[in-house]
Amino acid sequence: MTNVSPARHVLVTVGCETVTVTATRPADSDLVGRFIRLSPFDVADIPELHRALCRPEVYAGGYGGGPDGLPADADAYDAFARSYYSAGESAMPWTVRLRGGPDDGRVVGATKLADFDLENESAHIGWTAYDPGVWGTAVNPEVKLLLLDLAFRSGFGRVKIQADAINTRSRAAIERLGASLDGVLRRHKRRADGSWRDSAVYSVIIDEWPEVRAGLEARLAEHADRPVEVRERS
Repeated sequence: MTNVSPARHVLVTVGCETVTVTATRPADSDLVGRFIRLSPFDVADIPELHRALCRPEVYAGGYGGGPDGLPADADAYDAFARSYYSAGESAMPWTVRLRGGPDDGRVVGATKLADFDLENESAHIGWTAYDPGVWGTAVNPEVKLLLLDLAFRSGFGRVKIQADAINTRSRAAIERLGASLDGVLRRHKRRADGSWRDSAVYSVIIDEWPEVRAGLEARLAEHADRPVEVRERS
């Protein structure tokens, strides 16, 4: 039993052929968990995202193309974020806010559910970064729990998550989610410094979702109901 509600069947034209698929683009609405709230990205969020994410340690992991992609100032980040988190038929960007406690409502990150392939029922969670002050907290597992649940409830059967192959911290976080390594795409994407990165590609499929979800819920239970507080940088 997957415990996922059946999705609607829709007709999609592929070339000259019309096929029936179950996957549909999710609705744009807030996703609320115990520790965080995911809200559809708005350009008004950019100043708070700049404060949270424009840190060398964030870009060191490959965000925004790597260390050389770190914007020089707020205006440069504004231009970057408007492009990086643009919404569309195949892209749903989200702003991550804390829920509860003294930091209630504080922006601590951004992510995106995108690359919707309705015919093949696949999607991609990525473009993710968090304020280093919430690394290792309940934030990332709950973000992934909410987005994976949304994707599978919307009829998708496979969700991809990938990282720079040399980013051991991100890869360890993905593996802790319960995602399976599909392989490494060599010379996959150009970094901001002009070098080429290999991408480690992971996925969760609908058959694995009950077990993955249980694992994420167990991790969140370890935090009880204590709200996440940002560990301020010195």
